[in-house]
Amino acid sequence: MGTYLNPGKADFEEAINSKIFVDKTEMIMYLNSVVKTKQKYVSVLRPRRFGKTMAADMICAYYDRKAESRELFANRKLAGCEPYKSGEKEVFWDEYLGKFDVIRLVMTKFIKKNNNVTDALSKMQKLIVRDIKKEYPDIDCFDEEDLIQTIEDVYSENSRQLVIVLDEWDAVFRERQNDKEGQKEYLDFLRDLMKDNNNIALAYMTGILPIKKYGKHSALNMFTEYSIMFPRQLARFTGFTEEEVQILCNRYGRDYQAVSSWYDGYEVSDIIPPDPEHEEFRTTGKSPEAIRYSLYSPLSVVEATTTGIIKDYWNKTETYEALAEFIDMDYDGLKEAVAFLMDGGRLQIDTSTYQNDMTTFHGRDDVLSLLVHLGYLGFDDKRSEVFIPNREILDEFRSSTKGQSGSRLSGRFICHRKF
Repeated sequence: MGTYLNPGKADFEEAINSKIFVDKTEMIMYLNSVVKTKQKYVSVLRPRRFGKTMAADMICAYYDRKAESRELFANRKLAGCEPYKSGEKEVFWDEYLGKFDVIRLVMTKFIKKNNNVTDALSKMQKLIVRDIKKEYPDIDCFDEEDLIQTIEDVYSENSRQLVIVLDEWDAVFRERQNDKEGQKEYLDFLRDLMKDNNNIALAYMTGILPIKKYGKHSALNMFTEYSIMFPRQLARFTGFTEEEVQILCNRYGRDYQAVSSWYDGYEVSDIIPPDPEHEEFRTTGKSPEAIRYSLYSPLSVVEATTTGIIKDYWNKTETYEALAEFIDMDYDGLKEAVAFLMDGGRLQIDTSTYQNDMTTFHGRDDVLSLLVHLGYLGFDDKRSEVFIPNREILDEFRSSTKGQSGSRLSGRFICHRKF
């Protein structure tokens, strides 16, 4: 077991053994359906404290060929999943259990405010190559400081494939917001590492921000994004569902209505592409209707459930101080828009111009789009409207705008009252 190569199952075991564990292992069944396909590039984007790291730990434990995790997953929801069809073959829950080498990276360990991207990438490559060489000491590597070449040398020779799990992929855009050259260097490295790489069976990235766009184009266009705006087939794994929160409240004797009134409110839907194997598609020729979910922030529910105290837990996240700064920008009447949202309104926005970083804003809608990804606003994908999702987040806005005089609304805003 290495630090970066085949990190094992210990982190996921800790999650399972914790006082509160909500079983999201069925997510792996969907990932298995894209393994070794053109859809093998998966980018999962959620706000902080929405369970991204635990899901990454779960994925490592499942695919890691040295983790010996069958017992962990045999007792989870995953093992109860029906097999899916892949051509003429039925694929069961354990099809890829323990079948790959896994490289696990947490990019915030390398990307820092006070070191440049070139040095960070160099250090990261050396550390991963060191782990690979320990595992495969007899394979001749052309350049032991070049991760991309080392992967080619090793995995072409041994006929194995990799799963790459990249946590906090967007660290460079959060830690080094104005380092445009460093950001491009980083994106170029990721593209060269993963695009059209037959040695990779699955590439799974987590982060807050969508993949950076330059104009209308993405540097990592091979990835499918499963974001808080459009989580696609992973919608019910984006946060805690109403059913999961009800079960926790019953187990711990908490008032579900009180918990719901404070923390419920994020809206997502699982936009499903046509599936020829789905029974409804075979019968009607149409894909099934998307299911809409009302989601909760896992951090807040866990804190409220374990302590019995309902309050604002959101300000423990690192993005808290940034909220006031974004509001102060006041692009296109942003302060007025925020006052309207705080009064329970909903605003229709255009998300297409947002460049997926924390510095490039061309107007109010770009800032509001960022606040959706940071978790400060909910998003209705049917109407392309934003809103403050719950009382906890409303408290955040009140704290951030304290002392500011919010002007009232103009008639150009679309209003659907929420609170």
